[in-house]
Amino acid sequence: MPQIEAIVSQFIADDTFLHSLPYGEGHINDTYSICMQKPDGSIYRMILQRINHNVFADPAGLMRNIYGVTQFLKKKIATYNGDVMRETLTVIPTKSGDIYYIDPDGHYWRMYVFVENTVTYQSCRDEQDFYNCGVAFGNFQRLLSDYNTNDLIETIPDFHNTIKRFDALKEAINNDKVGRVKYVQDEIAFALEREKDAGVLIEMLDESTIPYRVTHNDTKLNNILIDKESGKGICVIDLDTVMPGAAAFDFGDSIRFGASTAAEDETDLDKVSMSLRLFEVFADGYLSVAGEFLTPKEVESLAVGAKIMTFECGIRFLTDYLSGDTYFKIHRQNHNLERCRTQFKLVGDMELKMDQMQAIIKRYAKIDTIS
Repeated sequence: MPQIEAIVSQFIADDTFLHSLPYGEGHINDTYSICMQKPDGSIYRMILQRINHNVFADPAGLMRNIYGVTQFLKKKIATYNGDVMRETLTVIPTKSGDIYYIDPDGHYWRMYVFVENTVTYQSCRDEQDFYNCGVAFGNFQRLLSDYNTNDLIETIPDFHNTIKRFDALKEAINNDKVGRVKYVQDEIAFALEREKDAGVLIEMLDESTIPYRVTHNDTKLNNILIDKESGKGICVIDLDTVMPGAAAFDFGDSIRFGASTAAEDETDLDKVSMSLRLFEVFADGYLSVAGEFLTPKEVESLAVGAKIMTFECGIRFLTDYLSGDTYFKIHRQNHNLERCRTQFKLVGDMELKMDQMQAIIKRYAKIDTIS
């Protein structure tokens, strides 16, 4: 792989490269903090990333997604006199004007402005963090609510197509590639009993019951830059999975990870439940901004989306377990099965609490009824 300094020189010609350091805790792309010095002696940082083209088969299309969305966001942010350099990512073009660079080995590289005086958290420290998470992702969707989703490619095709995810599970059951089906009859039965649920959001999109939105598809707290002074989320990052989808994809995935009372791979299922209090906290933050643009049918889909996104994740873990643990990185025997069981426990708990979840959505969306 070429030296980092040589890659940087493709983006910045006039300033002096000082050093680079690995940056962040991401597991897909290679990320570096680049320290540069201007002729006047001032020092600044940039973010340099090598895009993992094994995960993202169309890096050029991915970068067109990101550039289009961030440029659109800058125009929206400017309308309310926001800080366009802090409230969204800024893609730095190469010296030739391209939005990415391909090195001699065929690797794709991109550069962003480093947003200083911000921090990211791997998990919520308190309810305020989760509320801010809801506000940040709700605002991200709000600002992009009139973006033309036809201009976006699917960077990971069928990423949230739960129907196809379910078909893959059935195929894994039928193939029984590593002889594990006999050990997970309860989990298989749980999934098969809910096959009809797999298609709910996809069918709503296909039938135009709900519109396609610009969705982030990885709505974890660590994908939000938090301003050190205000403590508020100011910039949504990690835009590689920005694609057309349902608003409920992002809402649901946030609830799946943030409102659970236990870790994703907790082995003691008695500790696993969906906290109604945390569900309410996130719904309050999210709908405080997303309520401006969501249609009534979209609002109705949010609580159901939490269940479906959790179910989808569970069947993905079960599929990988039955296939020999070939996709998700595991750290112990039966790790994917343990992950599957926590997700299915959450699904069951959400089913018991669905009426309460819908009542919370109704309250914060300020609507009269949810069907």
